[in-house]
Amino acid sequence: MSHAKVAQLLRAQGYSLLSNRKTREGKQHPDRNAQFEHIARRVTAQQRRGQPALSVDTKKKEVLGNLKNPGKTYRRKGQPVEVDVHDFPDKKLGKAIPYGVYDLQRSHLAWPNSTYQIDG
Repeated sequence: MSHAKVAQLLRAQGYSLLSNRKTREGKQHPDRNAQFEHIARRVTAQQRRGQPALSVDTKKKEVLGNLKNPGKTYRRKGQPVEVDVHDFPDKKLGKAIPYGVYDLQRSHLAWPNSTYQIDG
């Protein structure tokens, strides 16, 4: 039996190709609130001393390069975008870390559009 026939029979039974949908939440860590209370106390202490309190938002590190992704694009038949076979990190390209730094006292984006320097 061909894959096309199997697909036809599955469709007749009400099946279709679907992507995963993020809907399930796990349990929250019992110390989660304590973590944010600690951060709030530290921010308040910094602000009282006239020091900047910055919120740094980092995301998962992303491997850079010509890698496969789950999306699709329309292309001419037989001309797919060629990508690397493996998604191992390229030592020359490294990884990207999406970020943003926000100055809580001044309510504005502090970096990369300002003179703040962040060591790290």
